[in-house]
Amino acid sequence: MKRAGTLRLLSDLSNFSGAARLRELLAGDPAVRVRCSLDGRHLLLLRCVDPRGRPPAGPARLVLVWESGLVEVWGAGVGPGWRLLQSTELCRGGGARVVAVAAARGRLVWCEERQADAEDRLRSPAAAFSHCVCVRTLEPSGEAGTNLGRTHILLHHCPSFGLVASRKDLFLVPTATTWPGVGHILLIWSPGKGKVIVVAPSLGLSHSKSLNPGRGDTWDFQTLIRGLPGLLTPRQPLTVHTWAPTPQGLLLLNFRGTVSLVQSHGGTRAVGTLQEAPVSLAGSAALGTFHGTLACVLGSTLELLDMGSGQLLERKVLSTDRIHLLEPPAPGMENEEELETRGGLRLLSALGLFRVGWEAPQGLELPSAEDLVFEEACEYYQRRSLRGAQLTPEELRHSSTFRAPQALASILQGHVSPSTLLTTLRAELRDYRALEQLKAQLVAGDDEEAGWTELAEHEVARLLRTELMGDQLAQLNTIFQALPTAAWGAILRVLQLQPDGNGKLRSQAPPDVWKKVLGGTAAGKEPSNGILPLFELLCQCLCRLEPRWLPPFVELAQQQGGPGWGAGGPGLPLYRRALAVLGEEGTRPEALELELLLGSGRPKAVLQAVGQLVQKEQWERALEAGLALGPSSPLLRSEIFKLLLAEFARHRRLDAHLPLLCRLCPPDLAPAELLLLLRTHLPDELEPPTPFPEPRAEPPLTVGLLRALLEQTGTQGRPSGPVLSLYEDILWDPGTPPPAPPRGPMTALQASDHPGLEAWAPSGQGLCVTDRG
Repeated sequence: MKRAGTLRLLSDLSNFSGAARLRELLAGDPAVRVRCSLDGRHLLLLRCVDPRGRPPAGPARLVLVWESGLVEVWGAGVGPGWRLLQSTELCRGGGARVVAVAAARGRLVWCEERQADAEDRLRSPAAAFSHCVCVRTLEPSGEAGTNLGRTHILLHHCPSFGLVASRKDLFLVPTATTWPGVGHILLIWSPGKGKVIVVAPSLGLSHSKSLNPGRGDTWDFQTLIRGLPGLLTPRQPLTVHTWAPTPQGLLLLNFRGTVSLVQSHGGTRAVGTLQEAPVSLAGSAALGTFHGTLACVLGSTLELLDMGSGQLLERKVLSTDRIHLLEPPAPGMENEEELETRGGLRLLSALGLFRVGWEAPQGLELPSAEDLVFEEACEYYQRRSLRGAQLTPEELRHSSTFRAPQALASILQGHVSPSTLLTTLRAELRDYRALEQLKAQLVAGDDEEAGWTELAEHEVARLLRTELMGDQLAQLNTIFQALPTAAWGAILRVLQLQPDGNGKLRSQAPPDVWKKVLGGTAAGKEPSNGILPLFELLCQCLCRLEPRWLPPFVELAQQQGGPGWGAGGPGLPLYRRALAVLGEEGTRPEALELELLLGSGRPKAVLQAVGQLVQKEQWERALEAGLALGPSSPLLRSEIFKLLLAEFARHRRLDAHLPLLCRLCPPDLAPAELLLLLRTHLPDELEPPTPFPEPRAEPPLTVGLLRALLEQTGTQGRPSGPVLSLYEDILWDPGTPPPAPPRGPMTALQASDHPGLEAWAPSGQGLCVTDRG
């Protein structure tokens, strides 16, 4: 069942003095203006003449300020009627004209024009800034009326401003006669806080300055505006049909029917758009709020909109267009009838005084704010959930998984004190304020390079706290392209990256941060619109700034992660994602590609890198790559050894690195297996071997070179058991040579005795016998 907006008759006006005359004025004079006292018991109707009137703080006092500066204080006594209590002059000099007045928190504030005619106001900028805004305190003094304190000027040399007062703040708003160059600016003075906020709603800018009359503060308007960056950007003046104060700030209705809210802190937001828009300034319109609802009376139409969503809740056509929307009584001044009708707005017409508000159908119990929190959270989590079971509000109340709705419900219940909530939000509020100050600094053009750097760092840190999808990821890509150094500086702080002194990187960032960094697109899927995932974005940035740190960064990233997000997940390995950033194969920087392949820890990639090193004849680096593998990779070490052993068999360019090759030799490799591997890769012999190689020919593999490798595979010393290998005796070295055989006298052979032999005995050498047959 749906709640309904109702109009309830509070009075037919017969309980007001002069009821007949009151009805006549309300029905017959469309230009009549209605003011209501703060206690809701007195009505003031202004017609024909134009005093700037508004009830002050006292409920039985009325202050009328005339255009000439004359002030009249009226009071309602015990008997019927009003009597004049006091009259005085506001303006000190002659020729001044009061253009606007308001009563705010026991103060009378007015805007006066100093000696300028209408033509000069439109032609001369100096004349257009010939106004000032002044304030005097209102001090009740019993039967004598109200004493006015001394005059204090808040603003000098300002344009013509209208004044609209809420219960806490005073709004200085532009009018039709305000100089166009500043017609987009309004001011909010908070007497209780002693500050003024300058706001440009169309620019989204606001600046705060001190303005406390008690301390003698005063501002020259032109000096104030020039000192606030960005406010004088050319903009069209605000085209506002109606201003209306509310407890939340100041409502404004433009000629397109859009209602906006200027809040007390200077922020502006759109509330909603009416179905009908005011045609001209002559049309009547009134705005008010109650229970999160905006009420707008435009002619004979009443529209009710939700303040949060701007949705039209109800639209009523009334029987008359002479309707006045009255402000609710001030807190603490309601009578018993007003207490019963609290939470609505009052409409006054010749037919009577009505209350507009919400009324729930009988038998319907409205849910509490806490119930609404859990119901809305249920719908939100159900849309994001992949499980089939339906979530319930009770599950959210008691489950420790969903903490956000529980925290919000605690705040609404009052379990979280304002001080605790402020403590929780203090860091974010401090960051937000610093960011706003930084934006103002940039607009002013002060220290732009440092300012842009700091702004980029703030924005990167903020984006990393989001889901980092869609627009957020696109924005992060834009920042890295425009300000890569500043963006990388923010990443350094978020990931807490530090070099360890050995050419490596270490990080103390929590796993959830690395999860966001390593998340990416599915395997084989190209990034949409050239927007890179965060990991690829960081690799690209490092390639531009510090290429030598890219391999250590990728190696560190491979040590992070969990199932499904980055290293070890179903997507591409991180080293391949980094290689894709470097470009197509054949166009990548060779040094970076080698480092990424070697540091990947993947057997196929490491073998590919060693193969490239072999082609480049970088033997020492290839051997060190194999030696760098730990005992957990025996098969990969063995493959690298076999690859290098093949090169050792083919040529002698590895001989200088034989000690490293011996260290790489697998300990479980038998001598027979080693020799078989060598035999496989030995070059084919086209001619019989000779004792000495031909000039410029590749020297053959010798037993001397082979001995070191065989020693690495065999056991040291003579084996005590049976010989297990045909080549064991080659490795055995007793340390001393065997004894020489006994020598006897030698007998020279005679050639005549052996005709088939020819003796050749060089001088000083032994005998060498050759067979000529």
